[in-house]
Amino acid sequence: MKIYADRFPRFLFQVVTDLLVIAWVYAWIRAALWLQDQVQKLGVPGQKLEGAGSALADNLADAGGKVGKVPLVGDQLTEPFGKAADAARAVAEAGQSQQDVVGNLALALAIITAVVPILFVLLLWLPLRVRWMRRAGAASRVRKSPAGRDLLALRALATQPLSKLAKLGPDVAESWRANDDSTVDALAALELRSLGLRQR
Repeated sequence: MKIYADRFPRFLFQVVTDLLVIAWVYAWIRAALWLQDQVQKLGVPGQKLEGAGSALADNLADAGGKVGKVPLVGDQLTEPFGKAADAARAVAEAGQSQQDVVGNLALALAIITAVVPILFVLLLWLPLRVRWMRRAGAASRVRKSPAGRDLLALRALATQPLSKLAKLGPDVAESWRANDDSTVDALAALELRSLGLRQR
């Protein structure tokens, strides 16, 4: 499998394009992580609410336990402290729920921020890159085979633009049919050159 072209202009274009795609992906992942951090900051009030509610519930439960030791009326005095502790726990749970919502929102926004632009570029770049790699890999294998030169020449006749074929001579098809070595070599080289590969 060929990953990069042999010839300089195509090779440079491929390397620069690959680096730009990597930079694009990296930049959007960093942007998504930054956005997630910013949205997570909205959960700070929820953290404070949860901490305050939990501390208040613990203090009220502790106070209720101490008041419960008072003879005769201890049980009656404990009940309001228990209800207040339950209310404080509900506040702490509300703070935790708020943090969960903010955390889920932060994650969803980060995923959307990263996935949409990355997918957009990959869907444009990856099919073209894979297609070239397959074509170049096949051409590399063919050029090493005994009849590879002839097959590449035939492919050039079938797929290359007429303007490029005309530069090889007015009777390029006739010369190819006559198995003229220089014409076959020129056609094979044209096909390889169009893929950025060198003739071996």
